[in-house]
Amino acid sequence: MQRVRLLIVLLAGLSCPTFSQKIVKALPGFPGELPFKLETGYVEVGGKEDLVLFYYFVQSERNASEDPLLIWISGGPGCSSFRAFMYQLGPLTIDYDDTTKEIPDLHLNPYSWTKFANIIFMDVPITGFSYSKSPETYKNSDTLSPKYTYEFLCKWLEKHPQFRSNPLYITGVSYSGLTIPAVVEEIFNGNEAGNEPRINIEGYVLGNPLTVKDIDFNARIPYAHRMSLLSDQIFESTKLSCKGDYINVNQSNTLCQNDLQQVNQCLKDVCFYHISEDVCNVETSTRSLLQSLDSSSSKYPDLPLRSAILKGRPLCREITYPYASIWADNVDVRKALHIRQGTIGVWARCNGDHYYLGRNDSDHYAYNVDSSLEHHRNLTRKSCRALILSGDHDLIFPYIGTKQWIQDLHLSVDSTWAPWFVRGQVAGYTESFSHNDFTLTFATVKGAGHAAQEYRPEECQAMAYRWLGHKPL
Repeated sequence: MQRVRLLIVLLAGLSCPTFSQKIVKALPGFPGELPFKLETGYVEVGGKEDLVLFYYFVQSERNASEDPLLIWISGGPGCSSFRAFMYQLGPLTIDYDDTTKEIPDLHLNPYSWTKFANIIFMDVPITGFSYSKSPETYKNSDTLSPKYTYEFLCKWLEKHPQFRSNPLYITGVSYSGLTIPAVVEEIFNGNEAGNEPRINIEGYVLGNPLTVKDIDFNARIPYAHRMSLLSDQIFESTKLSCKGDYINVNQSNTLCQNDLQQVNQCLKDVCFYHISEDVCNVETSTRSLLQSLDSSSSKYPDLPLRSAILKGRPLCREITYPYASIWADNVDVRKALHIRQGTIGVWARCNGDHYYLGRNDSDHYAYNVDSSLEHHRNLTRKSCRALILSGDHDLIFPYIGTKQWIQDLHLSVDSTWAPWFVRGQVAGYTESFSHNDFTLTFATVKGAGHAAQEYRPEECQAMAYRWLGHKPL
């Protein structure tokens, strides 16, 4: 259900400044002062400036004045950047050893990307701590979202002129694969039009991105076959009867329908975020992988939080996500983060705009882009760098679909499929492409799921460090 965003009294809301920023020196759950520079704030965007976007900004721990500037945009499309901040590549991580405390303990993340990059973690409209002054008329879409992000960046850089010369990368995962290429193109177009401030855009990073819906969703069945989740017989029969199209199926094609039922029977209890991990609730299984998600589906029996933790390691990954809500709903935490009182009721990591295959537009979001491939093509004519990474155990948007749309860009091949290493071990496989001043690096992350940096943080940190530094993986 779409979260109801509580508003400050109208006059108070109108008096809020277009931009506000605060330094955070300490956070509940972390002992002492933070050993890194954290800023939180709001930027108001939109024609009436009635969308208020919240952000966390962490300065690089190495050389903030020269290191790259990244903005992180989560997928969903209605998910907060908090998961990236606390569970993936931010400077802090949650301690799962003691579940009895009112506020979870926080520890430093040794695999944070902030060790070599400045990162803005932005909560997209009405997710996390972002809100709308007029929620009853609020509407967003795949085409509006890039414009809001571009406006956010312009206003943020106006207030942070010391970072205008830093090379900027637009980064994110999953559904943001439909919007981030458009953001990058919007920036290039703005620079060419002479817009101020001029943004020093250098490229973009996408993880397991949704790029072409037909390609990425159809890749699931051949990927499941490659990973031994489907037999040769089931796969070949389904491929033949469905003619390789498993999502745009004619209802009169009974052979295809019957084969897909058999496919669903094989995949229905597999965790689609990471095929080797346990399933704790129906929303992380593939029960509705090839059709719309039934939002009324009952969850698997809830596991007591304490029994779900074994020597600091969660039995089921999603069992750890409620810690985020516990932390973000705490009064002292909100005070430390300088959250505007009355703007947010119960914090939720994702809102009801989350996209599932076959879903129609939500009350507040129009899913009006089926492919971002044309934006990628336009960017191949710019001086631009792209890093596309894929956890190779992801069944949501498998790497074989990503390889297919990259091939459709018809780029020159600079290096063919080869392993890349961390600590002397194979961390995945990579290949690179180019066209004039455009370069694209594709890399798999061995053993990683849908958000690779959450499953293989050390390997992904090494990848980002090398690529941002213009070094081979």
